[in-house]
Amino acid sequence: MAEFASQWSVSGIVRTMFPILIVLTAIELGSGLVLDTFEGTLLQYPSLLVLVPVTIGMAGNLGSILAARFSTAFHLGLLSFAATDDRLAGNAIATLALAVTLFPLVGAGAWLLQTVIGGTALPLRTVVLVALVSGSLLALLAIVVTTVTTYAAYRFELDPDDVVIPVVTNVCDVLGVVVLFGAVRVLV
Repeated sequence: MAEFASQWSVSGIVRTMFPILIVLTAIELGSGLVLDTFEGTLLQYPSLLVLVPVTIGMAGNLGSILAARFSTAFHLGLLSFAATDDRLAGNAIATLALAVTLFPLVGAGAWLLQTVIGGTALPLRTVVLVALVSGSLLALLAIVVTTVTTYAAYRFELDPDDVVIPVVTNVCDVLGVVVLFGAVRVLV
């Protein structure tokens, strides 16, 4: 913890985070460009349009939860980054289990909301399948991004509390758009 003491100042946090936030902003712009290419499909199938913010947000939330757990374990000296680390594997499995449980509900909710508001062009099972497939892939990617970012923070002696969650949520935003778009291309 002593190695982070010098960074626990306003200038230390700004010095660490400013370049990271600039890069993350550029990455977010890429997400908007991908979403723009997806516009016609989203307007054709409005239930998928409802899925976009929820899918992106849920992926970021799952990654943030995992990042907070890794960061706490790291600060307590309980995280080893070894392939045999049960804490790492257990948290990854829990994240995937949450995704497999929540994303079908998200798909059903998006379909129901669109049905109530203005009708749907896709059957319930298709929207649920798109949500499940994209959500499961996003959870796997969030696990990888969170693990790699936490490890990078450790290697570069950065405080994971400052670095990991912003990186994970921004990267999951971009991946959320790309993976949802890919799932729709394959399944619809």
